[in-house]
Amino acid sequence: MAKNTKTTTTGETTATDLGAAEGAFDNAQGVVTDTARRIERMVQDGIETLRSQSRVYVDTAGQQLGAAQTYVTERVKERPVAATMAGLGVGVLLGMLIAGGSRRHKSH
Repeated sequence: MAKNTKTTTTGETTATDLGAAEGAFDNAQGVVTDTARRIERMVQDGIETLRSQSRVYVDTAGQQLGAAQTYVTERVKERPVAATMAGLGVGVLLGMLIAGGSRRHKSH
């Protein structure tokens, strides 16, 4: 490949070589800028898609939570004593699990 570069006797490059290098640099900078914009747009589109899909899931979960709350409220109103005893039993079991775990760690 023939070079279009000319060097002086001291080895300095000519203005033509510097101009070509600046042109190549500007071209590369433009390509990088365009690529960065495309990547940014793709990320923004992905985030927007994720937001719209998550809204559907949040709405569905909210509806199911509301239905579960209604169900539990109705059962507690039907049998308040049984519901209180069930809650108390769950609390005692959790307390025993927590206390039992801390006792085992202290004995070692």
